[in-house]
Amino acid sequence: MPEPGDAAVSPGSGDGRAVVDLRGIRKEFPGVVACDGANLTVRAGTIHALLGENGAGKTSLVNVLGGVYLPDAGEIWVHGQQRQFHSPADAIAAGIGMVHQEFRLVPTLTVFENVVLGSAPRYLDTGQITERVAHLAATYSLQTDPSRPVWQLSVGERQRVEILKALWRDADVLVLDEPTAVLTPAEAADLGLTLRSMADQGRSVVYISHKLDEVLSVCDEATVLRNGVTVARPRSLAGIDRSDLAQMMVGEAATQIQRPAERPSGDIVLELAGVSALSDRGLPALHSVDIDVRAGEIVGVAGVSGNGQRELAEAIAGLRSTTAGTMLLAGVDITGSSPRGRSRAGLAYVPEDRLGMGLAPTMSVVDNAVVRSYRSMRRRMMLDLRRCEDFCRRLIERFGVQVGRIHEPVSALSGGNLQRLLLGRELTGEPKMLVAAQPTRGLDVAGIAAIQEQIVAQRAAGVGVLLISEDLDELLALSDRLIVMYEGQVAALMDPTQVTRTEVGAAMAGSTATASGGTS
Repeated sequence: MPEPGDAAVSPGSGDGRAVVDLRGIRKEFPGVVACDGANLTVRAGTIHALLGENGAGKTSLVNVLGGVYLPDAGEIWVHGQQRQFHSPADAIAAGIGMVHQEFRLVPTLTVFENVVLGSAPRYLDTGQITERVAHLAATYSLQTDPSRPVWQLSVGERQRVEILKALWRDADVLVLDEPTAVLTPAEAADLGLTLRSMADQGRSVVYISHKLDEVLSVCDEATVLRNGVTVARPRSLAGIDRSDLAQMMVGEAATQIQRPAERPSGDIVLELAGVSALSDRGLPALHSVDIDVRAGEIVGVAGVSGNGQRELAEAIAGLRSTTAGTMLLAGVDITGSSPRGRSRAGLAYVPEDRLGMGLAPTMSVVDNAVVRSYRSMRRRMMLDLRRCEDFCRRLIERFGVQVGRIHEPVSALSGGNLQRLLLGRELTGEPKMLVAAQPTRGLDVAGIAAIQEQIVAQRAAGVGVLLISEDLDELLALSDRLIVMYEGQVAALMDPTQVTRTEVGAAMAGSTATASGGTS
């Protein structure tokens, strides 16, 4: 989002007319009430933030608006008419366009083919359609080449295609779910200006985000959900600050992580020299990567998603084979070691896919808690279930995991509690090195604060931390040193206290950067 000194994004005022009015929406799933009489009113020509913690009901509410879910109770009003949507097609016909966090594009098709897929008028030829898509893109500053295949586009460009899809279908209400999660700062700023242009032309935007500073810089009004209930609606953001929003979301003053105090770092605990690795498709993903992490420091890794961060974490954890280079952990060569060997050597690993790789969804909370240390809980070659349960309860208490029954499937936990359990499990046994990949992604304000506090506590305890994150604010706040990755290489080494978001964003986009943090 724009930094101080950037061109200001003036708030829209709309014309006061409600284009969307969701009244008393209730949506219940087996055992869970997602929305319990929730309300949402969006005025014409405004950018409206929909806020709340994980599990507050935001996604369920907009899925009702988008025709994905049928509400169990409540009313949907669009442009002053009561509607009943039985499918997303009904919502699209009423002018509701959904831009999901996970893009719904066909990679092998071109931009214009994706935009008009399923809706192209039969009487237009390919040239005419391409011309119309290009004109629509130019009108809203959504720069893209209609003839390019989608697989060749960056993440930011793919998001523009998703927005174009909605505009092609004449959507005058756009719903965006975490729209800047994988964008560079420059792309996020461009998106903010594009959305403002749409609002100025009378369209409305529902904007879901956990990035409160971003919400304040882009949005005009906000509705806050808590436990499926609307607790603030609609509220102007004029005069509201970040702490006010956080308090409305969690019901109490939320703590904000502070930059850790300066402290001398220790010896090198992790050293990568010339490490290369292949992607899942067998293509080069890491190219001669050199990284070192010292005891008692946090080294942040920034980069647009898909530039080798996942492969880097998996290579360090021993889950991805390397094709060149060496890795040392506390001076010991672990290049050929198994994941278990690296764990025993002092490596803790929190993968970005917490349920797919970090935890076993169908196994119980207690089974997931002891999977790293169960060998020490055997008695006569059998697991001592009481010791396992005691270990699990101590872990839950230490790391603040909220759980009903420890023998229920771990998939029943919320995202924040899953991450607390995963991080707590990995931190048992006093590790020397922690590799944390996207540890706060998708978490609410309270969950983010809890995980960040644990990471800072590890730094204070003398553990080396490699923090891989797509949240640039998090990296700038927590890191002692900052690495920027681009196309599988270390593109820049920066001092997070001396660089701006714009400089880091330029390096993330491929600009050459100096070690001191300047760009050229």
